[in-house]
Amino acid sequence: MAASSDELPFDQALEKVERSLLELKDRYAQVQRDEQQLETLQERKANLQAQGKSAKLKAELREIEQQLEELELNLESRLFSWSGLKEVFWQAVRFGGLGIAIGWSLAFVTLRTPTPNNSATPSNSLSSP
Repeated sequence: MAASSDELPFDQALEKVERSLLELKDRYAQVQRDEQQLETLQERKANLQAQGKSAKLKAELREIEQQLEELELNLESRLFSWSGLKEVFWQAVRFGGLGIAIGWSLAFVTLRTPTPNNSATPSNSLSSP
């Protein structure tokens, strides 16, 4: 029975890894599609700017700029996920807290140890021969 209960978490972990891999592949494909669309829209924008200043071209140019902004936002959100930032945040909290604890410990130890008093030692440099 112990072997079957040990296999269940491994199976679940394996499925989780497979799902994560599929999600990563999907995000990668989406990023590639968005980058290709971004290049196409930038080319269209450059062509429209070179053509002239008619009202129809200006409207199309504004629409392309809006689509470019949406694509850039989509690309940025695809590259940085909140789940990845969450892990980094908790590691910073953990190690930052550890650093603070070590710092306070060192401060406590150094403040408790007495420092040598230089005035108690005789000074030979003041006497003249």
